[in-house]
Amino acid sequence: MSASSSRAVRPSLPGERRPAFGAPVRAGALSEWALVPLRLFLGVTFVYAGLQKLANPNFFNPQSPSSIKAQLIASARVSPIHFLTAHLVGLATGIGIFIALAELAIGLGTLLGLWTRIAAIGGAVLSFSLFLTVSFHAAPFYTGADIVFTFAWLPFVISNSARRWSLDGLVARRVAREHHSALPDVVAIPFATVQGLCGHFSAGTCDARQGLACDAALCPVLKGPLAPIATRVELDSLNRRTVVLATIATVGVGTCALIAAGATAAAGRLIGGAPKPTNGTNQLLGQGPTTTTTPSSGTKTTGVLLGPAKDVPTGQAATFTIPSSGDPGIVLHPGAGQFLGYDAVCPHAGCQVSYFAASDLLVCPCHGSQFEASTGAVLAGPAPRGLTPLKIAEGSDGNLYLQ
Repeated sequence: MSASSSRAVRPSLPGERRPAFGAPVRAGALSEWALVPLRLFLGVTFVYAGLQKLANPNFFNPQSPSSIKAQLIASARVSPIHFLTAHLVGLATGIGIFIALAELAIGLGTLLGLWTRIAAIGGAVLSFSLFLTVSFHAAPFYTGADIVFTFAWLPFVISNSARRWSLDGLVARRVAREHHSALPDVVAIPFATVQGLCGHFSAGTCDARQGLACDAALCPVLKGPLAPIATRVELDSLNRRTVVLATIATVGVGTCALIAAGATAAAGRLIGGAPKPTNGTNQLLGQGPTTTTTPSSGTKTTGVLLGPAKDVPTGQAATFTIPSSGDPGIVLHPGAGQFLGYDAVCPHAGCQVSYFAASDLLVCPCHGSQFEASTGAVLAGPAPRGLTPLKIAEGSDGNLYLQ
């Protein structure tokens, strides 16, 4: 029967499914080549992210402003699930190790094409978790990378498209050769060609479907007929062999990954962590409303007592707690008698900024946002806006006050 005769298809029978916007048969397999660049990008990115965390000792150091503990504390201020993250602060180091190893495992699985759908599910869950805890308040929303990564993983969750340049494909082909079965390759051809070649196609109807209309969405040739018992046993044997080989490959890759992770962590500790801010280390603590009088003018300075001005030398900075909000604050001393203050919470993800005297910048240790020290304005993102300024005054008693 020629392909041209397929146009004489009779109307659908009652109850017959002919979707107007349905996906083509085996749509996932047809997208394999198109998704290779995205798969390689996601794999490399997650491998790099995992190794970067393992190599940075400050990430696991509770005293570092760039640590996982500091990021959990920050997310407790801005995350919509702050009620949960606040209880995880005590487990920060363990959570940091888990995230780093999970990123490494997800990245390797995706990059090598090994258990790709499982790796993609893990990547989507991890990305969405980071979106809820880290970048939920990024504005505009598309400036936060985590929500983009969440959706980038979904094509692999839906289609499991990783038979090209992958260990999954290598294993499937080896098992097929061992059992003298057809290779698991899918070729895209027009449905009219299938009709022209199909032995069940006759005058617009399908004999295998008891005379119902020929339909790509229900075609027994494309979707596969119900296999007899002997065939099902053979298919089960193929699947078991595939799982065994894939598991062996996973053990080998996992062993190499753990060795690489340990070596990376050791190298990071030998080389040293990220540079530390060169600001003052004193912690100025707000002590409640206080009033002081300047003798020469008789004027009163009212505000929250922070601490002695001498504890903030010229050219340095100190931190304090803002009583009204509980947020960390930072006070700078750029020159004689001049004090500048800001809410130290980075507007991007809530991490606490630090002052780098050498460059005269306020820098977020979590994602690298930079702010101008004299105004608090954002100089480099991803922070969407500058720091909130605070009014700091020096009283006649030599103390600093938050007004």
